[in-house]
Order: sequence, then structure tokens, then C-alpha cells
Amino acid sequence: MSTRRILSIWFPRLGAERLLRRATDRDARLFAVVSAEAQDQVLTSVSLRAEALGLRPGQPLRTAQALCPDLITRPQNRAAEAGFLDALARWVERFSPLVGIDGTAGLLLDVTGCTHLFGGEEGLIATLREAAADLGLSVRCGLADTVGGAWALARFAGQGVAPMRSGDAIDQEARATRSRAAKRRHWERGGAAPAVAVTAQADEIAPPGYLPERLAPLPVAALRLPPKMTEDLARLGLRRIGDLADQPRSTLARRFGPELMVRLDQAFGHVPEPMSPSAPAPRFATRLSLPEPIGLRSDLEAAFSRLTERLCVLLQAKALGARHLRIEAFRADGSLQSVEVRLARCVDRPEAMLPLLEMQLDGIDAGFGIDMLRLEAIVTARMETRQGESGIGCGRGAAEQEAALADLITRLGSRIGLESITRRHPAESHIPEKSALTLAAAWSVPARTPWPAPERPRPLLLWRPEPVTRPEEGWSTLPFRWRGRLHEVAGVIGPERIAPEWWLDDPDWRSGVRDYWQVVTTRGERLWLFRAHGGQISGGWFCQGRFG
Repeated sequence: MSTRRILSIWFPRLGAERLLRRATDRDARLFAVVSAEAQDQVLTSVSLRAEALGLRPGQPLRTAQALCPDLITRPQNRAAEAGFLDALARWVERFSPLVGIDGTAGLLLDVTGCTHLFGGEEGLIATLREAAADLGLSVRCGLADTVGGAWALARFAGQGVAPMRSGDAIDQEARATRSRAAKRRHWERGGAAPAVAVTAQADEIAPPGYLPERLAPLPVAALRLPPKMTEDLARLGLRRIGDLADQPRSTLARRFGPELMVRLDQAFGHVPEPMSPSAPAPRFATRLSLPEPIGLRSDLEAAFSRLTERLCVLLQAKALGARHLRIEAFRADGSLQSVEVRLARCVDRPEAMLPLLEMQLDGIDAGFGIDMLRLEAIVTARMETRQGESGIGCGRGAAEQEAALADLITRLGSRIGLESITRRHPAESHIPEKSALTLAAAWSVPARTPWPAPERPRPLLLWRPEPVTRPEEGWSTLPFRWRGRLHEVAGVIGPERIAPEWWLDDPDWRSGVRDYWQVVTTRGERLWLFRAHGGQISGGWFCQGRFG
């Protein structure tokens, strides 16, 4: 039975090299990526030159700038870094079909039975290093029988154990104690283990059966322990994995709990640790390579017709529809032009997709000609309208009307943006300004329930309450001043009392209960006025709307 072999790949400068990998002088750049954590800016990734000058991830930005005043920084984009790591996971599938993502800057590969294709394990790592260097990335590898062992070798192979304090601890003891301690071997007093004459390449590979020997000189942090536990172990003189292996298991378990023993057993292979390969995200795309460059509109329409038919076949096989499409036109001069189309409904039929794509032809500049076209469905969703289209739940005509409305929204949205097209939905609130919701038409459906009818009519136009000057007594006959004009009262209808929502703290309703009146002026204006009786703030008269 073949031994399981796990390869751990770590990108120690992933965040910085993602931004610098196309620069010709990336190794000479004094560069760092900064993230705001705990109300303080800290470094998350540094370039090779910055690391050589003493900068480290986790270091405060103020300290780093004091050490390197010329430091260039960029804010961290976690989503972009995660997407870049996903792309690297697809890239390393050339070495193994089983690839998993390990944290925010690592990958795990099950290379069992794959190493002979690259000249053995050493050849596999050498090929991987060379390919990563071509991409402008630094990489460290670890190959072992277990996930924990490969992780430890990738991050700590060839590194010594850092002392807990400056100077040798023995030098701070009394002379009598020092004379007795000198008879002990130095690595038993907490010093470094004897040097082993191995190459850096050998440190990264643990041959089958030699994993305990490779892990013994590594620090206990290589076991993926919490930082607090690592510090407590170092205070007791247990700073290497070999020191832990020589201790009684019962004593360690009582002092540090089961997590330490589980991590130790996982590293040595006594407890199985499965590796979960990440499932590749489905990609729905098709391309058309042309024998001769094209540029006429009729040729582009014919090419789009073939692309949409192929794409819809892929979508229909998975019962999905496209909500966001991207067109990529590769021109003969080597440049790329892309156009994106966002749809108001899921589309999986060529006759519904093609007219929407043809609207974007004016935005494509063929230049000296286009020799390849690519169409990709960036965002897909499950087709949920098929029951309605087949006559179950709603008529065929209603489904066609909804589809036509969605296509109209898409056409308008391609000109002014889908976010600019909205629709109103009824809301469950007796507050006038909260009686309706404004939703994006592209990501909502028409209201299925009828609009609630209030006891009194509501004005056609509503605005924020504006102060009105009028006397408290004789209000029905005396004029009032609003917006700098004097208004004579011809008639009133009311009052209608509306109370605030007591379970919500609405700043606009802190003036308490309101009495609303429909006031008709001598100029023919029909206004909606209310008197606030006062609450947390003083009340008064206000105008909030107009009828007709």
C-alpha cells in the first residue's frame, strides 16, 4: 500500500507580491500592505527588501515607518487576496488533482502517485519553485506523510528556535548553579539543538518513516498551537517538538488540555487528519476563435448568435440562468476589450439573451479586427420561473408579461444603470412616510398583495415636515405662513390622529402624537398640515404634503 504524501505550499509574501509581481524591480521595492486592526494600522504583508530591513507582518505601521521612512504602503483587499489564492489553487492543479486551500496564504496538495511525473519529490518542488518564480511569487514547500507535518516543514524548516530572552539563561544564575549546569549538554539547558548537515531542500522533505526526525528540531509553534500555549511551553523549557515528544503524555494533557496532544498526534500521523480538496467553482463560458479578424456588425451578430447557443446549452444542463454576462473581444493587435451586461432576470434561452447582447455592439471597438470572442456567465442563479411558464401557478400570458417587463428593465438599465430603476411595494406601517418601500426593480418582483387603503386619503406628494407659523387659537379662520408666504384658509377637514411607533426610536417622531388636517387655501392649494403635541422635543405646526 502506497504511503500518503501531502505537499504544503506557503506564500509568505502573498499580499505584497500580488501587487508587485508584474513590476520589474519588485525585489528592490520597499513595499508593505497595511490593514486596520483594533483601531491601529498593522502590516499584513511585506516585500522581500522590506523583510530584509527588519519589517514583519503584524508590526505597527508607525514602527515600520520609523524604521523605513521611504516605505510605500497600500491598503489590504481581503477579497482580492482570497480571489488570487483561488486562482493559484486552480494553477497548481497541474501538479495534483486534489488541491485544498489552507488559511489565507497556503495550499495543500495530495501528491500521492504524482511525483514520478516530475522526476521525484525533489523535481516536483523544483518545478513548482521555478513556475512560481515566473509568476513573481515567493514560495516555501513542505512534503510529508501528514497534513500537520507538511504544514510545519513549509513554515519552519531550517529555522532555529528563538530564545525567550536576551542572553543565555544560565549566565543569569549563580556561580554554583552555573558550574553544575555546565556539565549538562547545552541543548538540554534550552539552547539550540546540534546542527545537522542537511540542505534546505532536504529540510522541506520528510521521507516516509522519517517524519519524527524532521519535526524534532522545529519549534512548538509548528504544531499550529495558540500563541498563548506556545509561550507557556517555552517558559517551561519546551521549545521544540522533540522536547514535547520526550515528555509524559498524561502530564502534558493535564497541564495544557487535549488540544496539544491532538496537534502532536496529527503531526506524527497517530490521529488521522483529512484534507478537504476545494471543489472547483463551475464556470460557464464559451469562446469562438476566428480564422480571420472581423469587424463588421453583421459578423459580430453572427458570432454572438453562436456563442449564446453554446452558453445556453451549458446553463440548461445545470438548470441555471445567467444574471450577469461578460463579453471579451480579443483584437488582432493583442489588446482586450470587455463589456459587461447585467440582466434583470435569469436567462437561459438564446432568443432572450441575444437581443440584450446586440445592444452592446456599439460599445465594442473592433480596431484592426477581432480574432477571438469569449462569452462568460459571471453570475448565475437557479431558474425558478419554469413552473409559471408551463402554466402552473400563473397563466402563460402573465409569465410572458413578466419576462417582457424584465427585458425592458434590462434594456433601460444598460443605458442608465439597473440601480436607477425602482418599484414601490406596500409596507406594514401606519406612519405615512413609511407606508411604501422603494426596491430595485431588477432584483425584486411586483407586489402580489393589494395596497392597504387608509381611512383618510393621503397626499400625492410627501416631504419632510416644514415648520408653519400660525396662532394656537382660531387656527381655522386665521391665515398661516409657510415657505415665506401668507396663506388664507378656505376650508379644513380633520383631524386624523397618528401616534408614533413606540417600539422604534425615530428622530422624526420625537415630537409626539400628531393631529393631521387637510387645509384648503384661497389659492386652491390643498395641503396636509399637522400639529405635534410635543414629546421628547417641543411640538408645533408643520406642513408635510400636498394633495394634487
